[in-house]
Amino acid sequence: MGQKLIGFVLAMAAALQVAKADAALAYPPPLKPAAQDAKAARLAADLLSRYHYKAIPLDDALSGQVFDQYLKSLDPEKLYFLQSDVDRMAADRTRLDDAILTEDLSAPFAIFNLYERRAAERMAFARSLLSKGLDFERDETLMIDRKDQPWPATEAESQDLWRKRVKNDWLRLRLAGQDDAAIRKVLDKRYDSNIKRLAKISSADAFQAFMNAYTTAIEPHTNYLGPRAAENFDIAMRLSLVGIGAVLMEIDGYATIRELVAGGPAMVSGQLKVGDRIVAVGQGAAGPMEDVVGWRLDDTVALIRGAVASTVRLDILPADSGPDASIKPVTLVRNAIKMQDSAAKAKVYSVTTGEGKRAVAVITLPSFYEDIAALQKGDKDYRSAARDVAQLLQELKTQKVEGVLIDLRNNGGGSLREAVALTGLFVGKVPVVQTRNAKGDISVSTNTDTGVAWNGPLGVLINKGSASASEIFAAAIQDYGRGLVIGEPSFGKGTVQTVASLDRIAKNPTPVFGDLKVTIAQFFRVNGATTQLRGVTPDIRTPATGDDTPFGESSFGNALPWTRIKAVDYAAVGDITAQLPRLLAWHESRVQRTPDYQGLLEDIAKAQDQRKNNVISLNEAVRRKERAASEKRLVALLGGVETGAAPGAESALVDDGLQFNERKLAKDLAAKKAREAVNDAILNEAVSIVSDSVALKEGKAQITASASPTRPVMVKDLSKGSSEP
Repeated sequence: MGQKLIGFVLAMAAALQVAKADAALAYPPPLKPAAQDAKAARLAADLLSRYHYKAIPLDDALSGQVFDQYLKSLDPEKLYFLQSDVDRMAADRTRLDDAILTEDLSAPFAIFNLYERRAAERMAFARSLLSKGLDFERDETLMIDRKDQPWPATEAESQDLWRKRVKNDWLRLRLAGQDDAAIRKVLDKRYDSNIKRLAKISSADAFQAFMNAYTTAIEPHTNYLGPRAAENFDIAMRLSLVGIGAVLMEIDGYATIRELVAGGPAMVSGQLKVGDRIVAVGQGAAGPMEDVVGWRLDDTVALIRGAVASTVRLDILPADSGPDASIKPVTLVRNAIKMQDSAAKAKVYSVTTGEGKRAVAVITLPSFYEDIAALQKGDKDYRSAARDVAQLLQELKTQKVEGVLIDLRNNGGGSLREAVALTGLFVGKVPVVQTRNAKGDISVSTNTDTGVAWNGPLGVLINKGSASASEIFAAAIQDYGRGLVIGEPSFGKGTVQTVASLDRIAKNPTPVFGDLKVTIAQFFRVNGATTQLRGVTPDIRTPATGDDTPFGESSFGNALPWTRIKAVDYAAVGDITAQLPRLLAWHESRVQRTPDYQGLLEDIAKAQDQRKNNVISLNEAVRRKERAASEKRLVALLGGVETGAAPGAESALVDDGLQFNERKLAKDLAAKKAREAVNDAILNEAVSIVSDSVALKEGKAQITASASPTRPVMVKDLSKGSSEP
């Protein structure tokens, strides 16, 4: 009896401790679906079951896949849920289809709310460790990638995992030179900010997370876009918005100006500068000011954007002033802002050859953008990728460049029409790509709009981040024998999407339901092969500079298969096969003698070893040795007058243990500048290969860029219109 009583008392004590902990922890408020969410989900389900290229019925089988995808999206590294949580939630595994069809989203929202509770608990536990001692002489490790690991079985196992994560955070700051008191302050603020950020998550965020679990369970490139996400997607496609021309970031709860856009109202006014903090926003000449301190950044941005020629008023806390400094009122008139940083850019490089210097241009294209709304209105000056590249090519001709390299690395695609038009700038009015819809009907997209703007030597640089429209362009250049494809095999996205407005389908005048990006077709090269799964294989391969873990279309378990259809009637406009053996030989010879390239290979090998081992040491002595080697490598990367890097720039790139919004803005901008100065060994080699191709076309087989492994030097940046050293 006494033992039972003791057990009862201990159980009650434990329960009281849990209750106290729950009371002390500020859990985020439970989220509930908005009135329009269930209707939007049902509309999306009806659309997907009827029009998707790979239509799958919304049943228990798909529900199970949605459940798995949902947990994976919420907790990809198995850091928050316990196995017991997952077991308990498994009761809803075959009910998520019913949640959509019956327009009752309580089950997916319950899962999301549990995720938020667990995340808050993990952050609170991390904060509790900061007052305790950590042993950095102990030989233990932290697993880098936990995606394939099970969820922690017990609370103790979860806490040990988070103890190691806190220890790693502390060690990174310690190696950067911070003392324990400063580290404790930084980490306490970080974990507290994470808890507060959880409280800012809205029901719209939760709904979008669930809907994307549903759409991507069908096929990887079908997505749901809430009203705000749909607006941002449109902005990214047209490369323009209406606002004040200021790039903002959140620092210490303030919307802080990180950059002023040239020609925008903010810069033209002369009233704002980098580092200024926005504390309130008002509409019109006399509208009330709304305090935005502590707001989500996207909510503040939404207030600042508006209609062309409308007025917005800002209360500004000047840069570097304290929180009690005088507020500066600023009034601005909104205008259209062009997003130049995301547009096509061109630079001219000088390559040392056996006969002197040779000029090769690099055109970097971040996406295949197109302002469809302006095009439909008949605007003759509408923004498009192909039009911008055509302009750059005309300017490059005046610079007397001898070869052109199109850099499509990490270009995820965009407008199919722009891919066709861009191909025409180099190949002419020819068939570019085939598409097959769900019924099996095949159509051919032929360029009829653009003529040849460049007929000289051409290279296309790709990597595994080059997808969709990038692959259409690279494949067409390769199939027509028009130029060299250089780099890594591409992503392997051979599908076509269209954006459907759920509000338009429901005849709803107010945009509340969002958009659905739906896969409706598959595209094929003119030779009949698809780029799906396999991507585009380069003519000259360079080492993979990114993560060597599964990436691209082949990493998705539900991706469409590779297949082939009949080729179109097309004729090559060139033939690079005769050049390839010599170009490959020169390439291999040159990279063996190029320190930057060899250093890159060493970096890749080290990164691959670390990923293979999948652990990082938590022993301070081991980490200091690794850091010293890293600093030495950064010096080499930034060395030489060719980079234009400032002396000591490597210090801006050494790991300081801080997150992007924790360091001083000036240091963050210095790090960005230093990253831009890092030698790009892959780009340099691609430029040299194009230079070699120029030599072969001129019949100068022995006088090539391979005569010298010297880095190509950027001599003109057309986006700035100025020469650089």
